[in-house]
Amino acid sequence: MIDLSHLRGKTVAVLGLGKSGLASVKALIKSGATVWAWDDNADSRHQLDDLSVTPVNLVECDWNQPDMLVISPGIPSTFPTPHPAAEKARRAGKPIICDVELLCTTAAHVPMLAITGTNGKSTTTALTAHIIAQSGIKTQVGGNLGYPVLGFDALDTDDCYVLELSSYQLDLIADAAFDASALLNITPDHLDRHGGMPGYIGAKRNIFARQKGPKWAIISIDDEPCAQMATELAREGGHRMVEISVNGPAPHGVYVDGHWLVDDLDGHKNPVLDLATVSHMPGRHNWQNIAFAYALCRARAVAPANILAGVMSFPGLAHRQEQIGTIDDIVFVNDSKATNAEATAKALSAYDNIYWILGGKPKEGGIDGLEPWYGRIKKAFLIGSATDDFAAKLDGDLPYEKCGTLEIATARALDCARADKAGHTNDENAPLTPIILLSPACASFDQFKSFEARGDAFRTLFGTLSSQSPGLESL
Repeated sequence: MIDLSHLRGKTVAVLGLGKSGLASVKALIKSGATVWAWDDNADSRHQLDDLSVTPVNLVECDWNQPDMLVISPGIPSTFPTPHPAAEKARRAGKPIICDVELLCTTAAHVPMLAITGTNGKSTTTALTAHIIAQSGIKTQVGGNLGYPVLGFDALDTDDCYVLELSSYQLDLIADAAFDASALLNITPDHLDRHGGMPGYIGAKRNIFARQKGPKWAIISIDDEPCAQMATELAREGGHRMVEISVNGPAPHGVYVDGHWLVDDLDGHKNPVLDLATVSHMPGRHNWQNIAFAYALCRARAVAPANILAGVMSFPGLAHRQEQIGTIDDIVFVNDSKATNAEATAKALSAYDNIYWILGGKPKEGGIDGLEPWYGRIKKAFLIGSATDDFAAKLDGDLPYEKCGTLEIATARALDCARADKAGHTNDENAPLTPIILLSPACASFDQFKSFEARGDAFRTLFGTLSSQSPGLESL
């Protein structure tokens, strides 16, 4: 657990008692701070009972007393409407921060790598941490991905923290700085929480704030917002700029030439990895993830040979193009983490002969922009509250079925894939291996509590269907 003893004797308000909020309460108590904790959910407040902490209603309290507000990133502090407690803290002139700020200002002596982007940041974070740990460096990984940062073990100057940061978290840091910061991409997302696209871009840009001297600013130049930001950062100076591209050369950066990963960090244009051999990370989006992880690990002084070994041994992440098994030579892929069209496009671009399960609680824009991939899709199977809207969008362009639930959609996708395979028996021109792809392009909250729960349900359905078939092969 992170030592926050510099806050001993301070009164710290904590709003939100999810994973990060509860870890913050525990670290603050252990460090001798007085904690005022609150969650609008009464069941969540009961978690304080075991910690001997009495809940304090942060909407009704005297804001002259707390020294700061540590707010869970999922709770709005500005847009679209600030939580009343955040508004009262702001009026009282109290800092509003998140747990990442406390980690970074407390453990500034420990090397820190930070990763953000609209899509791909979880895979890049996990891959980077895997490579660094495999190279023998003690590593802790978390933030927006997985483990709350104030629950980390304390590390030293030879070690490394690897942090995935969301735009929500980046909005809540004021003094934190990172030894290497990476911005993978920017496409519209969470615009209501940032007051529009400029606010969202500004939050992402905050990952590069306060970087001076040898600190690395690693940024894609493959989308317009990132390319423009790269130009601005280079003009400002003060960073070691490293540009990343999967579309062409990035001088003194890391880029993809054909299907080769090229290391030009030292100006030698060295082809280091044939990406076509990394079969467990298909698609150009994963090539981008690999390029960023390579640059981040170089920033941490990991030897290139160790980086490449780590890439090849990386097991992947659950719910991110996770191949969970086959039934009758039909591959099941769990991409439940794809909660917007941009993320789903990555999966659709990586496969052919797709039986696509999609739907849930739609986001702004729905499935607009996915039309270029329709030729790879045999049929769509619609679930959740987006069903009627998506059916209208697909009508005339792509065969579909309204299935309602994930259970029905999975069974129907398997039935259709089997029937199509049977129709091509002994056919030399038979299509490629069928792929049953759960890539919803939607949030999960209409039918599931999280994308993880949705992906777990898909995995369970696969297990049920496979037990009924002699053609099972687990992956």
